[in-house]
Amino acid sequence: MRDGRMNSLATRTILGFAQLILALALVIFVAAGTLDFWQAWLYLAVFAISSGLITIYLWLHDPHLLERRVRAGPVAEQQRSQRIIQLCAAVTFLAIFVVSGLDHRYGWSSVPLAVVILGACLVTLGFYIVLVVFKENTFTSATIEVAADQTVVSTGPYALVRHPMYSGALVMLVGTPLTLGSWWGLLPVLVMGVVIVWRLLDEERLLARTLRGYTDYRQQVRFRLVPFVW
Repeated sequence: MRDGRMNSLATRTILGFAQLILALALVIFVAAGTLDFWQAWLYLAVFAISSGLITIYLWLHDPHLLERRVRAGPVAEQQRSQRIIQLCAAVTFLAIFVVSGLDHRYGWSSVPLAVVILGACLVTLGFYIVLVVFKENTFTSATIEVAADQTVVSTGPYALVRHPMYSGALVMLVGTPLTLGSWWGLLPVLVMGVVIVWRLLDEERLLARTLRGYTDYRQQVRFRLVPFVW
């Protein structure tokens, strides 16, 4: 990339990262009605450090993928169905933090310290799985699209499931309400799981039509999201 393009990417990445962390903090603490919420501070630290390290890795080793990841959200999607799915995903994602924050405010849950720590480990593991996927497949755009030079990747985590990035995202999402000390926050996670399945099934239909070799790959790797399950 040229210097001007790299500078633009750096600006968009830093601003996007800061806006995301601030937005998450705002949603959590407003819903909780207090800053005295140590589980939230733990979660934000784990989330910021994990996502920050991945961003640094992409900046150093795959800036083209980082640029594709910066373009995200319902507006960035080319397919109408995916714009709807992404909107549902964004609302459900925020609901996880709203419900968990309200749970803290009203004391609906009593989550042991060990479970909170387990949740933080799951969040970290989820991000690590996503990093492994990024290292294996440079075409993991934040939007559903097929690049002109894209090829099917069947190695690494793709030898186990066809959508390992979604698998990592699910692990991270399950860990989120646990880290925030909320059992009730798992309810929107279940809804998010349905949205992810909806998204990947729609994505597979597109890939089968437009990505050469993907139909054969689907026959070779039978599981979509969870190894030996589905």
